[in-house]
Amino acid sequence: MDAKINLIVNGRQRTVTTDPERPLLDVLREDLQLTGAKYGCGEGQCGACSVLLDGKRVFSCRTPASRAEGKKVLTIEGLAKGENGESLHPVQEAFLAEGAFQCGYCTAGMIMAAVGLLDEKPNPTDPDIVAGMNKNLCRCCSYPRIAAAVRRAAGQGSQNTQHAATDAQGTPEAQDAKGGR
Repeated sequence: MDAKINLIVNGRQRTVTTDPERPLLDVLREDLQLTGAKYGCGEGQCGACSVLLDGKRVFSCRTPASRAEGKKVLTIEGLAKGENGESLHPVQEAFLAEGAFQCGYCTAGMIMAAVGLLDEKPNPTDPDIVAGMNKNLCRCCSYPRIAAAVRRAAGQGSQNTQHAATDAQGTPEAQDAKGGR
């Protein structure tokens, strides 16, 4: 049975009528036309659907819409500031400066995970970056640049050290990026 669910999405009060167990990702994309969060695996293992729920990263493909009732949901569309979004968030600027993307499919999820990490730990160590970005996959193997972007956004410069970025995932792609396979 459908229910009314009240959300605060990117600073705006929104109400949707939907199945309370429906994935938040579907509500964002289909009902609210916020398509930045992407469907990847549907299991909360790839991070393409990452959004912040009351400041904490969640995998919206596995988060029931009812869990967001009365909470603040921040998507990639809500990061930029200004009347028309002309002022990018520092993490978005860092990703651009470091070229921390290739195909772009994972980028919104990566940026949202990085924002959540930096909100929690403004000066993360390399192990903090690895842990904070865990479960966000990049099939293009941009991990070194992603870690450099997180460091840049934290004010630590690009310090492009490959170990933090490639250790962020124990995936075959990360192993390839390290030359380990």
